[in-house]
Amino acid sequence: MTVQQYDDIGETYEGFKSLPMARYPESDSFLRMLGDLSGKSVLDLACGTGFYSRQAKRLGAAEVLGVDVSDTMVAAAWGIERRNPLGVRYLVGDGADLPLFDQRFDVATAVYLLNYADDAATMEWMCRGVHRSLRPGGEFFVLTQAPDFRFDGPPTEKYGFRYQPVGEGEVGPRVRITALLDSPVEFVTNYPRREVCEGALWAAGFRDVTWVPLEVPEDGVAKYGAEFWEDFLANPPLAMLRCTAG
Repeated sequence: MTVQQYDDIGETYEGFKSLPMARYPESDSFLRMLGDLSGKSVLDLACGTGFYSRQAKRLGAAEVLGVDVSDTMVAAAWGIERRNPLGVRYLVGDGADLPLFDQRFDVATAVYLLNYADDAATMEWMCRGVHRSLRPGGEFFVLTQAPDFRFDGPPTEKYGFRYQPVGEGEVGPRVRITALLDSPVEFVTNYPRREVCEGALWAAGFRDVTWVPLEVPEDGVAKYGAEFWEDFLANPPLAMLRCTAG
């Protein structure tokens, strides 16, 4: 999605988190991977309207800085902060070309960031910026498109999203994703190959690069039933990564 597309969405982006896949396996799995953030400083990249920035604060983080390239998204995040203050700060900035911060963070998060790198060099540059922003031993948590997703698998519309390949890019398939809100929202992004993601992280200085699968929480099973989630678990569109700054 281009910056203009994000600017056009604004606070509508919050609605993504009401869709079944985002509401249950995505958010629950990512927050469980983050774990207890008590006393830690967190840099949330591609923060959008600040959904995960706020969740990081609720997980105990002492300080959270959300960064997004869209000034409209950041304005929406600040609006939510003013209505329900948590002490989260936001900054307009490009996750592909991060500034030098006046501190190093304990944790960095990136939800739907690496998939917007159109080539391996850009992804490595992104990862180097994140590495530079972390203290030694700091952790980097990523949620991105699953490299093994089969586009000819069962339909995904019941989970709130449609995935349609539209070509092949340098890092992997180009895909049109439609969020099936009352007014559907479309955007095009990459599905990076596994070796591209891993290679960029290792080259940037990260270690212990580990893929983490998404799981469906008990409340998601209670809401829709176990059978509802079988296609998702057999062919998840999303995956997570965790690694450590060497």
